[in-house]
Amino acid sequence: MNRFVYEVKASYAFVERNFNLVKRYWGWELVWLTYSVVNSLAITYIGAGMEAISGRRVDTSYLVLYLLVGTLVWHYLSLVFDNVSEMIAWERWEGTIEYTFMAPVSRFTHMVGTTIFSLIYGLVHTVVILAVITLLFHLDLGRANLLGSLLVLMAGTLSFIGLGIVAAVLPLLFPERGSQMTHVIQAVVLLISGVYYPVSVLPNWMQPIARLSPATYVLEGMRGGMLQGAMTRSLLGYVWPLLVVGIAAVPVGVFVFAQAERYAKRTGRLKRSG
Repeated sequence: MNRFVYEVKASYAFVERNFNLVKRYWGWELVWLTYSVVNSLAITYIGAGMEAISGRRVDTSYLVLYLLVGTLVWHYLSLVFDNVSEMIAWERWEGTIEYTFMAPVSRFTHMVGTTIFSLIYGLVHTVVILAVITLLFHLDLGRANLLGSLLVLMAGTLSFIGLGIVAAVLPLLFPERGSQMTHVIQAVVLLISGVYYPVSVLPNWMQPIARLSPATYVLEGMRGGMLQGAMTRSLLGYVWPLLVVGIAAVPVGVFVFAQAERYAKRTGRLKRSG
């Protein structure tokens, strides 16, 4: 019991440490939040302006919600992925990697604290963006199945946590290029997952690849629940693949990370920075 309490407190310490970093770099946080709000508004205004662009009658309300769901869901998931996958990069940037890896705390506890922070951080960011958009657009959510959509998002969050842990191995093994590689992975997922368009418009050879991305299922499930009011039972078809990916990816990621950590320590890669 004492050990459990110790690990819980240690996890919270990483949450608190990361929020202190946010406060330390509050100017940059304000910049990125402003950019995220403006970018989300710009994408949403594309839907609002589609009639003027095409010169034809378009259901702009539906299109605005379509783009809004994609924008908010991707923003949240990408922040979760970023914070988890870059936990080693942050340690290097702050010069704390040796202290963290020598501390009497398990790597799993470190990951749990980082994950909790990423969930809170992503949620706060997304709520702020939604609040601003709500002030400028009339959003009709009368048909939305909020409970079912939330279930899909929770399952998708688990899968992205697992994906982020796997990706975190790259900055650990490749100090100079690892962070860049995680951003490449994120960019590919953005392209193939149908964030701003249906997967069906992708080239035929790319569509099967899109089915390997957990974001594809999150976005399709969220749009089904939010835009079409799909019943929760029908949304389970999106939930179970996400749970399978998350349940498989998290332990695999922890195991692979542990092996990579031992290799990095043995070869002197921890302290290196690029």
